[in-house]
Amino acid sequence: MAFGLVSLIPNDAGIPFIRGRVIAFAFSVLMIIGSLTAYAVNGINFGIDFTGGIQMEIDTDGPADLAQIREIAGSLDLGAADVQGFGEADKVLIRLQALEGEGLDVEAAQQQARQTLQTALEEQIPGVTVLAADVLGAKVSGELQIAGLTAVLVALGLMLIYIWFRFEWQYSVGAVLALVHDVIITIGLFAVTQMEFNLSTVAAILTIVGYSMNDTVVVYDRIRENLRKFKKKEIGEVLNLSINDTLSRTILTSFTTLVALFALFAIGGPTLQGFSAAMIFGIVVGTYSSIFVAAPILMITKVNRDSSED
Repeated sequence: MAFGLVSLIPNDAGIPFIRGRVIAFAFSVLMIIGSLTAYAVNGINFGIDFTGGIQMEIDTDGPADLAQIREIAGSLDLGAADVQGFGEADKVLIRLQALEGEGLDVEAAQQQARQTLQTALEEQIPGVTVLAADVLGAKVSGELQIAGLTAVLVALGLMLIYIWFRFEWQYSVGAVLALVHDVIITIGLFAVTQMEFNLSTVAAILTIVGYSMNDTVVVYDRIRENLRKFKKKEIGEVLNLSINDTLSRTILTSFTTLVALFALFAIGGPTLQGFSAAMIFGIVVGTYSSIFVAAPILMITKVNRDSSED
């Protein structure tokens, strides 16, 4: 028996997506401008991975008193401390931003600050256990920033080459513009909300790039197939037909992925909050861009019907 949800959106729904492409493009441009403006005004709340500093995970004997831990960390004159529970009631994550300055003296001061914090916690909180304590220097964090940016740019470049070889250059332009659209707007989310941006967020962005590209390729495959099949239809009609053909698959795939991600966001704790939030937002934006950006752009790049022939 067929799965009931599949029939909720029939392939011949005939939703006029292409007709609304101007509105969709205008909305996307506004979202991109808003994201870039938020980045310019607010910047990004980089985590310890990119700024350097101290991160310590501790386990307490019974439910943790976050206010007491925050008071202890704040009394050590080590700068503002970010204290939050994660996972279970007796697990706590403490973060201190990097000390100002450069060189070996600062590295040594960071290590001393970590030891001071650990000693204070062990002396004032009975039964506390330090599960992990990491110190990340400014040099390493700077290298991680460059590595993260490089990873995203390389992924976009390889996707462009892949689409170019699999389809035609007109398709690759549409696919990469849609991916850049997704990445910029997702980063804009972090600029607006000031959620922590760390290495797991970069991993989420790379995952979004792959997910969005997969969605786009599914639509492009159907477009190429329909261009061969309906030689007398206008390009706009073929694009609209192809989007409707794949709409049920697109929505069901996004929905099932979002169910898992919302569960991760709800119970994954602060450590995975940035990753899951980026993924949830990115899946929504990626699904939107596959329908309203990647496909309609083929009308601007004037995809060649003959290029779709075997």
